[in-house]
Amino acid sequence: MSETVKGLVRRALPGPWDRRARVREGAGALLLALLGAGIEILGTGQPLRAAAVGAATAALYLLRRGLPGPVLVAAALCSAGPGGFVPLLTVAGYSAGRRIVRALPAAAWFLGSLLLVPATAFLIDPDDLPLPGLLGVTVTGFLLLAVLPGVFGRYRAQRHTLLSTLRERNEQLVRERAMIAHQARLRERHRIAQDMHDSLGHQLALLSVHTGALEVDRTLTDRQRETVTVLRRAATGAMRELREVVGLLRDDSVPEAGGVDAVQKLVEASRAAGTAVELRRDGEPHPLAAATGHAAYRIVQEGLTNAHKHAPAAPITVALRWEPDALLVEVVNGPAPQGGQPAAVSGGQGLTGLRERARLLGGMVHSGAAPGGGFRLAGVLPYRADGRPGAETAEDEDLAQLPPALDPPRRRSPALGCACGALVVVAAVLGVLVWGVVQFIEAAENSTVPLSVYESIEVGQDQAAVDARLPRGSRILTGDLHKLLPDEPPGADCRWFTTDTEVGFSTTQDAVRFCFRDGVLIDKQHVRGKV
Repeated sequence: MSETVKGLVRRALPGPWDRRARVREGAGALLLALLGAGIEILGTGQPLRAAAVGAATAALYLLRRGLPGPVLVAAALCSAGPGGFVPLLTVAGYSAGRRIVRALPAAAWFLGSLLLVPATAFLIDPDDLPLPGLLGVTVTGFLLLAVLPGVFGRYRAQRHTLLSTLRERNEQLVRERAMIAHQARLRERHRIAQDMHDSLGHQLALLSVHTGALEVDRTLTDRQRETVTVLRRAATGAMRELREVVGLLRDDSVPEAGGVDAVQKLVEASRAAGTAVELRRDGEPHPLAAATGHAAYRIVQEGLTNAHKHAPAAPITVALRWEPDALLVEVVNGPAPQGGQPAAVSGGQGLTGLRERARLLGGMVHSGAAPGGGFRLAGVLPYRADGRPGAETAEDEDLAQLPPALDPPRRRSPALGCACGALVVVAAVLGVLVWGVVQFIEAAENSTVPLSVYESIEVGQDQAAVDARLPRGSRILTGDLHKLLPDEPPGADCRWFTTDTEVGFSTTQDAVRFCFRDGVLIDKQHVRGKV
């Protein structure tokens, strides 16, 4: 049970709770609690009630990070009663819009909270306003105080996510560019090594030829001939060392070791070692880039090496299939003759290098157990990046082929969607305000009785006749007029109205009241005073 409680606490109060976070959250909770308590004590003058509102506000503020939806609902319910919860409603709306990532759950939490506000307000004080007025006030307040901050919070969250994604993609792109630059440097090293081999090798070869000719010159003395022999041997050793250094610099990056045409030599070498190797060629050959031909050669070489290592003397099939847009290279060996299942290729440097080589060419390499036992190594190598046969340098392929994941993400700006949401909220608020103005004008017309009509009505008249001369009435403007009038007669049904008398901008009200009993007007009152 303790673990369950700890899990709930971590869910409601997610970290990290470092010193900075504790100060920030504590200061925010304290300020919001003081604001809510101040509003409540100014409105009611009850310190205990204000303290309770402040404590509840602080608690809900701390829970908003882990439980944004429930805190929004709780703030909506509380704001329908004490006015001190109104600042909390704004903060909860912003937090819910920012932290509820998916659109449908966010809309559900906001819609549920919107429906709860007028329902709770009606249950708390059903006589405060009639239902249309109550709906207008609560809906307008919720749209302005909760939904609009929620739209702004959603914009901030989407903008932060977009910037983080772009930053990560940019860092990944920089790393990939650095790798490509490194590959270009290695290729440049090979070019330098090749030029050095061609130029110095040629000069050393000439030096060796000339010293060899001098060795047989009969005009030289024995000491001179020994010196020439030393020079010839030095030239030969220098050529050998040059080839070794060039081999290290090249690092097997140039497909000079073999292409598709050299596959036949690999097969013949394996046959000479006593292994049954079958070479199959299907389709019409296409011209290949040098890097593609060398990749095919390396796949066959790696497959034959693994077969000799893990399944010695097992039959091997090498297949070269020229498809319309790619070359398929396949090496399949049968199970070991002794009957034991051959060990699978470990996926070391050989296969890793093949996969990377094929990826840079736009192809792929697959390895795994063959259906009938044994092992299968296959590679798909496109003729060119655009699928047409032809020659292409390896450097151009590397520089032109970036992984699709590094393309800039195509995302719409969050400002557009959030601006549309804000416009919808503003339009809804304006619509509610227009509706409220219309309702107010109608209520004013339905709650006003001209003073001349009041004076012409006599006590004792039939209620139906009096009602025919009175408006429908509206409690939006007359809800507090009963405070101005005397107590109602026992058992009477009373209606009160304002009059058409000008009262200016003061709080003075001019009110009249008609009381009926048993279908007869039994009392009427006219009074002016302050509500």
